[in-house]
Amino acid sequence: MLFTRETFFELVRFGVVGVVATALHYGIYWLLHDLMNVNVAYTLGYFISFVFNYVLSARFTFRKKKSVKNGVGFGGAHLFNYLLQICLLNFFIWLGVSKALAPVPVYCIAIPTNFLIVRFVFKKMS
Repeated sequence: MLFTRETFFELVRFGVVGVVATALHYGIYWLLHDLMNVNVAYTLGYFISFVFNYVLSARFTFRKKKSVKNGVGFGGAHLFNYLLQICLLNFFIWLGVSKALAPVPVYCIAIPTNFLIVRFVFKKMS
């Protein structure tokens, strides 16, 4: 079976952690986007969300101990994810999406991509 029960529950746990981390990221961005450059506001929100996300992804989503190996892998996955998101954010703003709402389509593209990469890190590198 390609989609196991374990994979299903990982996806559910990933969703729970992801919703909270994304809400944290978006909330910080939303509070700051009118006060500073949108890229800086997005980056600050991303960094704070990243720390939260790593701790919960290791402990709750994938049920692995935090280690240097999965920390570096998680960081690498999120570096790729951050670059994807910051490019998409600027692209959607360029298209005319409001600065306040531009992260929404970004998340729709980046979150599924990130799940696949982070799952690989915790499953194959731990």
